[in-house]
Amino acid sequence: MEKTSPFLCGVVEGFYGRPWSMDQRKVLFHWMQQWGLNTYLYGPKDDLKHRLLWREVYSPEEEAQLRTLIAEAHSRGLRFVYALSPGQDIVFSSSCDLTLLKRKLRQVSDLGCQAFAILFDDIDHSLCQADSEAFSSFAHAQVTVTNEIYRFLGEPPVFLFCPTEYCGSLCSPSVSKSPYLQTVGEDLLPNITVIWTGSKVISRKLSVDCLAELESVLQRPPLIWDNLHANDYDSRRLFLGPFKGREPQLRSHLRGLLLNPNCEFEANYIPLHTLGSWYRSGEEERKDEDCEYCPDRSLSAALHDWMEELNQPLQAGRQSTRADQRSSALSSHCKTPERSDGPSSFRGTSAVAKLPVFPLNSSSPPSSPTNVKGEREGRDGEMKRSILPSQPLGSRLVGPSGGNRGQKAHDQGLCGGKGLLSESQVRLLVGLHYLPHEHGPSAQKLLQDLTWLKSNCQAISANSKKAPQKVDEWRGRASGFLSLCDEIAQLHYSVVGGANRAVLYDLYPYVWDLRNMALVAKAFVYWLDGRVLSDSSTLGSWRNCFHWCGKTTGADLLGVESEPWVFKGGVSGEVQMLLPVGSNSELFSHPPPLFPTSRLYNIRPYHGKDKACTLSLTHDISTAVAINLMHTSLKTGKTDSQRQRWSSFTKSFRILLCSTNSTFGLLV
Repeated sequence: MEKTSPFLCGVVEGFYGRPWSMDQRKVLFHWMQQWGLNTYLYGPKDDLKHRLLWREVYSPEEEAQLRTLIAEAHSRGLRFVYALSPGQDIVFSSSCDLTLLKRKLRQVSDLGCQAFAILFDDIDHSLCQADSEAFSSFAHAQVTVTNEIYRFLGEPPVFLFCPTEYCGSLCSPSVSKSPYLQTVGEDLLPNITVIWTGSKVISRKLSVDCLAELESVLQRPPLIWDNLHANDYDSRRLFLGPFKGREPQLRSHLRGLLLNPNCEFEANYIPLHTLGSWYRSGEEERKDEDCEYCPDRSLSAALHDWMEELNQPLQAGRQSTRADQRSSALSSHCKTPERSDGPSSFRGTSAVAKLPVFPLNSSSPPSSPTNVKGEREGRDGEMKRSILPSQPLGSRLVGPSGGNRGQKAHDQGLCGGKGLLSESQVRLLVGLHYLPHEHGPSAQKLLQDLTWLKSNCQAISANSKKAPQKVDEWRGRASGFLSLCDEIAQLHYSVVGGANRAVLYDLYPYVWDLRNMALVAKAFVYWLDGRVLSDSSTLGSWRNCFHWCGKTTGADLLGVESEPWVFKGGVSGEVQMLLPVGSNSELFSHPPPLFPTSRLYNIRPYHGKDKACTLSLTHDISTAVAINLMHTSLKTGKTDSQRQRWSSFTKSFRILLCSTNSTFGLLV
């Protein structure tokens, strides 16, 4: 902060969803100090007093928490920026609303905050009748109020303004010809910085040319609110990849860059670690022209440091144990550890009391002794069952030198592990949850292999005349695909069994979804082996069911011009599109349990011995539907015997997946 106008680089807590806890923010400040970042912007959309109830001042208890947070940021050498979003219902011409806005920001200023932001993003462009009479345009109303607030606060050195047209795709008709942006550029006071997200809400890349065009319109360099790692638009996606697509040379065209990351706090270690590397490379470039930022190299460094963090015994929400609290208290008067001490040297601080409005506490339920016992039983008992399907076709997909002996050794490895995450597992996790516009290596391989196996399954059809080499190639690639699915299942098991419960609760829904996807894809490949008849067969082709598969991949849907939310589900969604499941996008959607478990269900192909069970299940389904329809219109409801039968049926019901002429698999 020695310079008058330093480049602002850091984190914006600006996502939709549950805000981070006070403990997590303090850990964030430690990370930021360690990695050379300098700015934190507080603006979680679901903090009621930030957006919905912006007129209300903070209570004394909330004031104390906010004062502590501001002081903590300053003690770490960070600039704390407080943001307010009054745009949903503010009347710009109302002196009452303007007074309430000043009162709210004055309260925060009195707590020690010296930097502010007024946000008008994601709101309706229309003006009420009173505002239409008082202002010439929507932009004019926003700029007038912002200028007055800026002067009221004494023209602080850092004051940010987020326009309603905050990216190229929202500008009408274009960035250079937008009347809204032209008004902002001409009328907004010159020392107020304008926030921008790039050509899109979530920009794949930021180019110097686009920023130069914007700078010309705004008559000032913008600050980038970077949504590269934001995941609040898709509950099945997480982004663990490196900071990428932003060259350090952009800094000469920017006032700063703040990353709006994943909602799940623990998922942001790699994104923020690599952001720090990006920022430092820009600083070093001025001294050394050969210094360049490399995303892959920065990812490796971040992974190395994260490994220590992942195996630390931290509780959910970063709540410290008593020993950690004593250690934190003893070290709070000491000098901050250097980078070589590693991120694992910080354990958080004592838990802060929960408040209903500020902040919305994001701590997940901690593991109780009962839950721990249940998880231990799950690991010791349930994992004794093989996660691989037990079917006669399996022997075809095992390599010639592996055999059953290799399979048993593999199963023992799955059951006998201690749950510690290895670096290869973390790389697998990152590769499957990489970036919104780009899959990591493991995800690319998974999708490519499944696509190839499905496209070439005629090679191993029941009456195929293909050369043996083609059959061997198919089964060899199938064996590799199944091994990758096993690694994903083992990744789930290791995350559940790991010591770091903070990471577990944040990542569990995503590893659970990946595990389910891998089991279904695995069953599909087993089903393909030897069961695909040729098109000329009198019995018809099993490949006929493939018309149920999706015709477009996620990459095709996204393209260069689309936002990532156009296609839902990430890797799991793309795998699902390759399966014959028709238009039912929720067929394999299985929400995670309330408490993490290592319990695995076995999805396997259908066998002749399952016929009796299937007939019985089909009969139960028909009977249950008949009972339900028979009594739908009755006011008195079902009889006791019918209710008992219905209850018995629903408890024993399992998902039956069917294709055109055969059963695809059973979940047992």
